[in-house]
Amino acid sequence: MWDSVVHRMLTRLVIDGELRVEWPDGHVTEYGRPDEFSAEVKFTDRAILRELCLRPVLALGEGYMDRRIVVDDDKLYDLVALLVRNRERSGDMPAWVNAMQSLRTAARNLVLRNSPVSARQNVAHHYDISDDLYRLFLDDDMQYSCAYFARPDMTLDEAQAAKKAHIARKLRIEPGMRVLDIGCGWGGMALTLAKDFGAHVTGVTLSSNQHRTAEQRAAAAGLSGKTEFRLQDYRDVTDRFDRIVSVGMLEHVGPPQFGVYFEKVAELLDPEGIALIHTIGLTMPPSPTSPWIMKYIFPGGYVPALSEVAPRIEKAGLWTADIEVLRGHYGPTLNHWRARFEANLDKVRQMYDERFVRMWRFYLVACETAFEEQHQGVYQFQLSKAQYAVPRTRDYLYEDTQRPAVWAQAAQ
Repeated sequence: MWDSVVHRMLTRLVIDGELRVEWPDGHVTEYGRPDEFSAEVKFTDRAILRELCLRPVLALGEGYMDRRIVVDDDKLYDLVALLVRNRERSGDMPAWVNAMQSLRTAARNLVLRNSPVSARQNVAHHYDISDDLYRLFLDDDMQYSCAYFARPDMTLDEAQAAKKAHIARKLRIEPGMRVLDIGCGWGGMALTLAKDFGAHVTGVTLSSNQHRTAEQRAAAAGLSGKTEFRLQDYRDVTDRFDRIVSVGMLEHVGPPQFGVYFEKVAELLDPEGIALIHTIGLTMPPSPTSPWIMKYIFPGGYVPALSEVAPRIEKAGLWTADIEVLRGHYGPTLNHWRARFEANLDKVRQMYDERFVRMWRFYLVACETAFEEQHQGVYQFQLSKAQYAVPRTRDYLYEDTQRPAVWAQAAQ
């Protein structure tokens, strides 16, 4: 029964590209038509067919992790991209799958409350597994967010440095300014703003690993006097700041807390201050987080649509000084991460078992596919309390790019 249901699903779904499926009994079926790319997959037991019918997204990831769905490791991207591309173009899925999607969208406020307790647990699930794993595939500064490829031939390290510089120019930091970094990660942004711009930066994180590493990096760089890293929920911060930066944090907030988040930014920002919020975002109506991503990678995670964020910014009384949409940057970033992860598999296997390796590979592939094949990009919200805190045009972003070095010298 279930093999016939999956067969009908694939017949309707796969139009662009060619998919070759080997079934548990050994027979082979081909779907779609020869195109720019093709993919092959093998189902090893009948139980996975039932799961694919009832919860296709979760089952695809779990089936790959457990080897009940077999695909050559270097061809996993082709399979996921083929399925996602066809899903995006046709939207043709069984009625019960669409109904579950709608139900999950409606229930997101209940599922994603992200209280202080659950937020800390969610962060620990992902970020406190091992700094050594992240060092294997991130750039030298451990930037775990979208890079900025000002030139397509940039290395990952160059593009991440360009991302930080682009954000810093939007913040218009002067020496001695007090800066809050919400969700500071391993401290890379804070250390850059302190070293190159002469700022005094306070970074907050809920990850014990990130907090410890950030403090160690600050001490090694001689920047402990210009930085302070706190193991603290952003909701508990009470200081006032000239500038606020938050990179890759809003994705962990959840819709029920969007209002709290932007109201806190408004509360902590000085009257002439500027905030820069860098976040993954949908360029389509709201949609629930992938159940596989929610279960295995980012519990409590949620990618907001612009329509969900804008009203919260408005209600907080902040000026939306600028919104920039970064397209075509996160896909290449993830491609670099995936290549580095694959190049370091021997080291990864010394730390984790094969199931983890397949889980992490599927995570990187699924995320790269989302940015290349779906309506997903990165928003940079530049916010202020005063209308003229930010110049009226973007010209300042592309003029006098050597000024940070001058500012750093003046601060010494």
